[in-house]
Amino acid sequence: MNDLIREIRWQDIIDIAIISFVFYRLLLLIKGTKAFQMLMGLVILIIAFAVSKWTGLYTVEWLIQSFWSYIVLALIILFQPEIRRALAQMGQNPLTQRLSTIEESKNIEEIIRACVSMANKKIGAIIVIERNTELKELVEMGIPLDSKITKELMTSIFLPYSPIHDGAIIIKGDRIIAAGCFLPLTLSQDINKSLGTRHRAAIGVTEETDAVAIVVSEETGTISVSIGGNMMRELDTAALRRLLTRIFERGKKERNTWIEKLDSFFPNRMKKSIRKIIAGEEPGK
Repeated sequence: MNDLIREIRWQDIIDIAIISFVFYRLLLLIKGTKAFQMLMGLVILIIAFAVSKWTGLYTVEWLIQSFWSYIVLALIILFQPEIRRALAQMGQNPLTQRLSTIEESKNIEEIIRACVSMANKKIGAIIVIERNTELKELVEMGIPLDSKITKELMTSIFLPYSPIHDGAIIIKGDRIIAAGCFLPLTLSQDINKSLGTRHRAAIGVTEETDAVAIVVSEETGTISVSIGGNMMRELDTAALRRLLTRIFERGKKERNTWIEKLDSFFPNRMKKSIRKIIAGEEPGK
């Protein structure tokens, strides 16, 4: 036992830690979805293959082995939403990604005013705010705009007689960039059965991207916010303001440059040298 422990290299520990982390993130990603059930089916298939090989069931072994390449292709097709979401989340690195967030509190207030006004009148609406992940595909399916964020414009878009009231509006930075956009619906079986199409669309788009989706219910006049595939329902004005402020204030803090991120890791003397190099000066001067 002691000999075995001595033979373990530090690279082996890192190797195991990385693989464990990948599997952990994969399980978190597909938990509560159809993909989790399919993964369990795949595990059973692998066990059946191992048992058939061990017990000499050659026909079963040949059958599973013959269809293995097709099974892998089928899994890629079936897991497409989960794979796309995982790749999108991998790119959400604050050091390398530009955060497209609402910077001015007045824009947040305009969104809140519009949502409260529509909720009081029971006008259904869905507003999607882009963050790290670009929503170019969804924008292209809607009507392109380049408008200021105003309560009046958002309300007029969602009025029942508007031809584009059933779609979502998409906000990027301090502009409304599209309206009448149709969003992917969630495939999760765990959501409340009473939720309508707008709520399912809000959960769907936030499952696949890091966007924030605000929904105003046409039936109940309640306001909900979805982020990361999780929906917070029946928010009043104060709760909505606190939530949006917290989300986008955090986004501002993540805008620090990579040099600022390194401040805590280097002594003051070295930080001065780094800044001089970035400025094009010689470090020794």
